[in-house]
Amino acid sequence: MNITKAIIPVAGLGTRFLPATKAQPKEMLTIVDKPAIQYIVEEAVASGIKQIFLITSQSKRALEDYFDYNFELEYRLKKSGKTEVLKTVHQLSQLADFIYIRQKEPAGCGDAILCAKEFVKNEPCAIMFGDDVIDSQEPCLKQLIKVYNKYGDPVIAVSPVSKKEIEQFGVIKGVKVEDRIYQIKEIVEKPKLSEAPSNLAVVGRYIVTPDLLKGLENFKPKPGKEKGMTDGLEISMKNRPLYACEIKGKWYTCGDKLGFLKANIVFGLKDKKINKELKKFLREIG
Repeated sequence: MNITKAIIPVAGLGTRFLPATKAQPKEMLTIVDKPAIQYIVEEAVASGIKQIFLITSQSKRALEDYFDYNFELEYRLKKSGKTEVLKTVHQLSQLADFIYIRQKEPAGCGDAILCAKEFVKNEPCAIMFGDDVIDSQEPCLKQLIKVYNKYGDPVIAVSPVSKKEIEQFGVIKGVKVEDRIYQIKEIVEKPKLSEAPSNLAVVGRYIVTPDLLKGLENFKPKPGKEKGMTDGLEISMKNRPLYACEIKGKWYTCGDKLGFLKANIVFGLKDKKINKELKKFLREIG
């Protein structure tokens, strides 16, 4: 079965970017000239996704407006002869079918994902987190879909991280089954360096099956805890294999300031209009 649906949870408050996120979603902060969420959506579309379920909250109206058709703006751009900008703006609403679902309360990413359960129905689907931007020749999600098509079981993206970063991520313990592919035996959340089973950290990209969502739905977290993505993965591993794909590409964690700045520099250097001046500036301050 083709993977044509993706869930993107974007209901978080973005507290690490306050005060900038007081009045706008963190996913709308721009990397060069595009908001971070657009990079995620374009990756999904390039991987064959047709329907995108954005799990939002009441403070995320700007996301809905961004991918919507804006008659007045397009009319004024057409009237002023700004055809290239008009084409760029118009294409946003044509990227995919967007469905917006509001999470009623902040109850964890697992709860956010379940908001779309009835819409994805009995199909495998992708889950993509908006904090993670991946710069790669082949879209990250497409790499995962290829692994899913081969093995028929859930797949998550992983990428090597440095020793000093280990404690920030979920880390897998796995058995290598082929080049860059592992069968996962355990996922350890934010381990100490001495306890980390590998240096392969979980990236915010997943291909999941309906049974994983069902298991997550029935899971009851401990008092004071929220439903997390790892909870669903651990339930799934009890009944079927779970694979990890070590992605080809550079992963930027744009949920924190340093990762966000790194992404801006890298994508800025790729921009033909500004790369020469940016290189010159970096040399001057280096």
